[in-house]
Amino acid sequence: MTKTTTLSPIAAFERDFARSRARARSTWALGTLLFLALFLLTAWLGDFFKVAQVTLPDGSRDWRWIIPVGLPKLGDYIEKTIPLLRWESLGADLAEWFWRWRTWLWLLLETVLIAFAATALGVVGGFLVSFPAARNLAPNRWALWLSRRYLEIARTVPDIVWALIFVFCFSVGPLAGVLAIGLHATGALGKLYSEVNENIDMRPLDGVKAAGGTWFDQIRYGVVPQVLPNIISYTLLRFEINVRASSIIGYVGAGGLGQEFRTAMSLQEYTDLSALFVIILVTVMVIDYASEKLRHRVIGVEARP
Repeated sequence: MTKTTTLSPIAAFERDFARSRARARSTWALGTLLFLALFLLTAWLGDFFKVAQVTLPDGSRDWRWIIPVGLPKLGDYIEKTIPLLRWESLGADLAEWFWRWRTWLWLLLETVLIAFAATALGVVGGFLVSFPAARNLAPNRWALWLSRRYLEIARTVPDIVWALIFVFCFSVGPLAGVLAIGLHATGALGKLYSEVNENIDMRPLDGVKAAGGTWFDQIRYGVVPQVLPNIISYTLLRFEINVRASSIIGYVGAGGLGQEFRTAMSLQEYTDLSALFVIILVTVMVIDYASEKLRHRVIGVEARP
């Protein structure tokens, strides 16, 4: 006759905890090995381990790993973009560095306006489509499927590709840039907005529905008040992203500073590239600061020093 041993509650807990810890360690070890394998595979496909024949500083040719050979060239390129600034002639050196400042400021204004108009289109489109694209708010299965596929197509195609398409349709100019960035922003914001919608408390909607409200009433009074702070945050972030995007798509003729980047790179005017970079950096910093202040004011939170 076998005698059954009964464990105390503490001993049973320690046994189960040890088993759980062992399973967690095994899972983490397996996940780490899988991650490393995928990383090495993607690094290999991305030519991180490529060995090629390169020209050495003395003019000879030899087989070398391209990463350590290419890093000094990156430093040389950055060095070329740094202008010569001397304290005794700082004003003249800055004037020479930003010698096209009038043209650049006008194109910067065009860039910001393109980003603003595109963000407005993206907010309207993404906001309207985000409700049927949310699984807990979609009126039916077809509305959910169609809205999600539309958002996927809009954000899957890069904005520069949309710009090429719209330049072909409407010729070069800011219109192509606004439509390209606006369509891409619709897909990106619609995805973010729909995820916010799926995390809401459904009880206010049930209350509106019990009072006889339609689906639109539930959205207006039950959803929008809950998601508005997050929508503002995502919108301001997207505006900052669109400013950077609008400064690049001009490279294909869609307006803004992009054409100046293209010209500077084509003519190897390296200091012009750094001047344009500084202009974009300062603009993004100002927009980020203003966005933070605006977001805190709208949601009623005072920024901490």
